[in-house]
Amino acid sequence: MSKISNKNITETKIDRFPCSQCGALLVFKPGSQHLTCQYCGTENEIPQRFDEIREYDFSQALKELAHAKPAAGIAQIHCDACGAGFKFASSVHAGDCPFCGAAIVTSTEQARPITPKSLLPFAIDHNQAKHQFRQWLNSLWFAPSKVKKYADSDAKLTGVYIPYWTFDSDTETDYFGARGDIYYVSEEVQTVRDGKLVTEVRQVQHINWTPVSGRVERFFDDVLVGASRSLPRQIIDQLEPWDLANLIPYDESYLSGFNSEYYQVNLDQGFDEAKRKMDNAIYRDIAFDIGGDQQRIDRFNTRHSNTTFKHCLLPVWSAAFRYQNKAYRFIINGRTGKVQGERPYSYWKIAFAVIAGTLALAGILMLLDRSGMLQQAQTYR
Repeated sequence: MSKISNKNITETKIDRFPCSQCGALLVFKPGSQHLTCQYCGTENEIPQRFDEIREYDFSQALKELAHAKPAAGIAQIHCDACGAGFKFASSVHAGDCPFCGAAIVTSTEQARPITPKSLLPFAIDHNQAKHQFRQWLNSLWFAPSKVKKYADSDAKLTGVYIPYWTFDSDTETDYFGARGDIYYVSEEVQTVRDGKLVTEVRQVQHINWTPVSGRVERFFDDVLVGASRSLPRQIIDQLEPWDLANLIPYDESYLSGFNSEYYQVNLDQGFDEAKRKMDNAIYRDIAFDIGGDQQRIDRFNTRHSNTTFKHCLLPVWSAAFRYQNKAYRFIINGRTGKVQGERPYSYWKIAFAVIAGTLALAGILMLLDRSGMLQQAQTYR
């Protein structure tokens, strides 16, 4: 690595994947174990690795990060295919040369103190992803017609590897609250019947609250947290589940031809989000442990131990749609084809549906009134 200016811009290490037949740059073929040449069609095998997918000690990592050197500056990239010099966005380390379209994969070591150690390769290709995308768009209720047309357009989906953290943790939680047991008491109540005030005996529900305290324990395995800020968390969370049992050792070959991001959510920030997810499960455990008909949880305190983490890359196909000066983003799970995204609504279609529903209800009531059934129903009542 050599400094090329006084602006903290460095030339970054780039991985090359030349075709064994014609020398052109190769791209990964989703659903395979191959890099494919887009010119001569040759498929070059990616050597399989069987390294163990390790968990790393969370506390030790935080100590090392506290003494880590600052990340390198902006990465200057030199494209060997066309000779151009350029920079990726600060969050990106794999993509295409903006001048010739060549696939570029840069090293992550200078930009982030923690590098990805595993990934899930793309299992569905662009055409399969687009098919899933069209089905999803066409299934949306009250979507503007422009969105439906977008489903049939040739808009390109972008394949991106998104950074994730996974966390394992042993937890012990002490809680304080109350158990509610329902019982019924016969009470006299006054009500109006046929215009007269009458007294009736009814069973009235009451709850007996008993103070409780206790402890619950749970081991959490692979709590997944998206480490990208480029996409809304509520969307990427809904892409789950991921087949994390099929993670393979990190290899830049699988990134060739796709974009890939650095993590933008730091390790400690990721664990804070993981703890929020864990708290939801712990809350349910506490409610079950309290028992009874109703539960009140006043406070609880959780201790984490043996906490470990992994940093991995997961594949998504992404697209953006602009409607009335607002961008809507869509994401497709690159393993399963599951689609999630933001969507606009056509208020004209909603209004028309409400009006149509109101007219239909009015028509039904008119028919019932004419047939005398409405009057009979009111008499029985």
